[in-house]
Formats: sequence, C-alpha cells, structure tokens
Amino acid sequence: VTITTRLLVSHLSGIRHYEKDITKVKEEKEKTNRALKLTKSNQDKEQKDKEGKGIEKTDCVKQKKEHDSETKSRNSKPGRNNKEFEQEEYYLKEKFESVIESLKIFKNDPLFFKPGSQFLYSTYGFTLLSAVVERASGQKFTDYMLKMFRDLDMLSTVLDDNEAMIYNRARCYIYNKKGRLVNAPYVDNSYKWAGGGFLSSVGDLLKFGNALLYSYQAGQFKNRNDKLLPGYLKPGTVAMMWTPVPKTEVSWDRDGKYAMAWAVVEKNQQYGCCRQQRHYASHTGGAVGASSVLLILPEELDPEALGTWPVAPPRGVIVTIICNMQSVSLNSTALKIAREFDKEKRAQ
Repeated sequence: VTITTRLLVSHLSGIRHYEKDITKVKEEKEKTNRALKLTKSNQDKEQKDKEGKGIEKTDCVKQKKEHDSETKSRNSKPGRNNKEFEQEEYYLKEKFESVIESLKIFKNDPLFFKPGSQFLYSTYGFTLLSAVVERASGQKFTDYMLKMFRDLDMLSTVLDDNEAMIYNRARCYIYNKKGRLVNAPYVDNSYKWAGGGFLSSVGDLLKFGNALLYSYQAGQFKNRNDKLLPGYLKPGTVAMMWTPVPKTEVSWDRDGKYAMAWAVVEKNQQYGCCRQQRHYASHTGGAVGASSVLLILPEELDPEALGTWPVAPPRGVIVTIICNMQSVSLNSTALKIAREFDKEKRAQ
C-alpha cells in the first residue's frame, strides 16, 4: 500500500489510534452511526408531526426544551464517560528523544484498512507526519515548530516538557471513578508532539487563527501601493486545508467533514427562509486533564466592495477556549459565541 502525507493529514491512512483492537473500533463506529440515524429519524418524525398538525411548537415550549437540555448538560460532570481516556497509551511515562524513536510504538502494527478507503482519527498518523516534516526539513520536528511559533509571534507556545520550568503552567484536573475532582496523573507527551504535545495560551491561539484567516483572505483584497503584506501561507494553501475531503467525518459536529488537519462546515442553505450553514473551520483538542478548541468563522466578503473598503484582513470571528479539565465538549460553545459576535457585527 501507499500512504501519502495527504492521507495522514486527513486521517485516511489506516494507522490505528490508541485502540489496538479493530473489532472494538468497528463496534464503536456502528454504535455512533446507529445513534445518528436514530436522531435523524426522530427529527424527521417531529417535522412530519408539525406538518400534519399544521402548527409549530410555541416559543415557551421550545425554551423549556432548550432549558432542560442545558440543565442536563450543566449537571453532567465532564470526563466520566469518555471511553477513549481508558486507553493505556494515553498515560505513557516514557521519554522519547526523537519523533523517529517514538514510531516504534505503532510501526509494526497492522493497518486497520486500506489507505484512502475509510476515516479513522489517528494521533499516531500525526506522529508519522511529524517524522516526514523532520526528514523533509532536515531539522528536529520540535525545533522546526518552535521556529514557526516564533514567526507567528506565539511566544507562549512551548513543548509540554515536564522537566522545564514553564512560567504560568496550569494544573490539570480529571474526575476519578468516584466522581471526585482530582489532579490529572503524570504523563509524558514526547511520543506525540504533533498530536498533542504543545502548551499554549488563548492569546497565542488567537494569533494563530488570525494568521490563518489573514492568509485565507489576503488574495481577495486589492493591494493598495503594496501596503498589504503577504500572508504566512498562500491563500490557496489555506483554502485547500479548509476544503472537505471525501470519506471523512467529524465526531464533534454533525454538519462537518474533515479536511486537512481541520474540521470544516461548508456554506449551505437548501430552502428559502430556512436553516443556514455558515462556512467555518475548527478543531478541538483533548489530553489528560485538558480540553481546547479553536474556531474560525470567516466574514462573508462582498467582492464588489473589496476595492473600496478602508479595511484589511483578517475579517471574521475567531474563538478559542482552553480548559484545564479533561473531556469537556467545547465546539458547540465556541460556535454559539462566534455566532453572537458575528450577529453583533452585522447589526453595526
């Protein structure tokens, strides 16, 4: 078989994640698919009921349903039912000196499927991707990334190195089996720098989001007297990264597809005066004792007005949340925040 870097970055490589048993992975996928079908079936039934009765639920009933749902969400403790964090490899304590050395964890394991045929989120796929970067650049992956973070002015983004004294490093927490809040266990993330081995701040992630959004939009603005600097990446590169890849899926957003290291939702509206999907890109992060999200909602630019606007990119809303608690779902919260700010901007 052939595994390309494009397959790695879109999680189509067939390389396993933390679960080594392919049977368990298939069972979990089937369970998820059944739940999604059941949800869709219930939604279709509700829609038919509304059409049959010729009435719609009142705002009062809607608000009660939403309130009950939010209350249930608030009262459920995060990190108690996430089976993924039961995998032993999340809690490795071994120190790896290089990304090449860390490949030994999975390099002799069989592929779960033919590369390109199915989607399976794989942190180890990104470990292999970091080895590709290392060989292509001729530098240690960690050195290469820290240089890139410096270019992006992300000076608070560093390796999650246990030995180093890192100013303002946060303590991380989990719920134990008894439901009590405790300190997260000691782990060494040197086996997965690319898939979850960096520490950052909300300010730095905001800079990262702005740099990407600027790069994405820079080609759409007329460059007056060469005053507009080029983006860190070419506009076409970011557009490619934010284009859905066939056969992929996203666990944290039903409307989304996976692209290249990003989950994306495309602009879509099927019926007039009905539900609209705005184009946005996001990614969540989960580690032992921590959760995060970065969401980028680009502004819908008017091509006719771009030449006259006294403004420059980036144009849109960027939301980033970092939480020192394990298994906290943050994407929907980030999307709600982004939509509120977007609505406020449109009203101005």
